[in-house]
Amino acid sequence: MAPASSSSARRPRPVAPPAPSWTFLSNHAHVLLCLAQAADPTVREMAQRVGITERAVHRILAELEEGGYVTRQRDGRRNTYRVHAGRPLRHPIEAHRTIGDLIDAVVS
Repeated sequence: MAPASSSSARRPRPVAPPAPSWTFLSNHAHVLLCLAQAADPTVREMAQRVGITERAVHRILAELEEGGYVTRQRDGRRNTYRVHAGRPLRHPIEAHRTIGDLIDAVVS
């Protein structure tokens, strides 16, 4: 069998860089930003955008509501959420800033 010519030899395909294993903002922040950016996004839309399950979005929304960061209101068959932009961020390092400051910094 004759050796393959260089033109017919298989070249390795470029490898896509791996997806980042961490981000600077938490999923809680991502869900809040989804609420701030879109007019009444669905849980499914937020889950797709953040890259988590719908169940995880439901859990995060419940935690944000329990913490006083969002208020849920029933609108027909859907829930709508209002973000309380004046609430402080939770970690002591950023507690001098508010949710609104975070939204303003990220959402253009």
